[in-house]
Amino acid sequence: MRKPNDIDECIVRALSGDARRSYADIGVEVGRSAPAIKRRVDKLCAEGAILGFTIRTDPTLASRQTEGIIELYCHRNTTPEMIRCGLSNHPEVVSASTITGYADALVHVVVSGTRHFEQVLQRISDEPFVERAKSSLILSPLIRRFSADSPMD
Repeated sequence: MRKPNDIDECIVRALSGDARRSYADIGVEVGRSAPAIKRRVDKLCAEGAILGFTIRTDPTLASRQTEGIIELYCHRNTTPEMIRCGLSNHPEVVSASTITGYADALVHVVVSGTRHFEQVLQRISDEPFVERAKSSLILSPLIRRFSADSPMD
């Protein structure tokens, strides 16, 4: 894959902030025509730099108002792929990452309430790679950033 240039990075940043922005609007921002922006977006998708487009929903409008973080402590020889595969079976998981420190992975879940959170925590804890789990409920989200403002590598 070729290294993205400054225009590609501007396009990706613009789409990360709002994937519904028009190519004409982005073109004005980067000094290119709408068809040129579309060609670049198509090329970025074909090369795998853009993996897809998605939406963000307000959990309170989607009947999911409770969020939690689960720290996973995994058995030895557990690979990130094993964790990813196991967690992908839980629709409540909105993000998961391997991390440094004592825990092996950090899992963000969105659920309908504390009872649902408890059920999801139990299901995730029952995954064969999990040795133990530590959980916290989120009280007040303070900052939410969804755009990719960092340069692409």
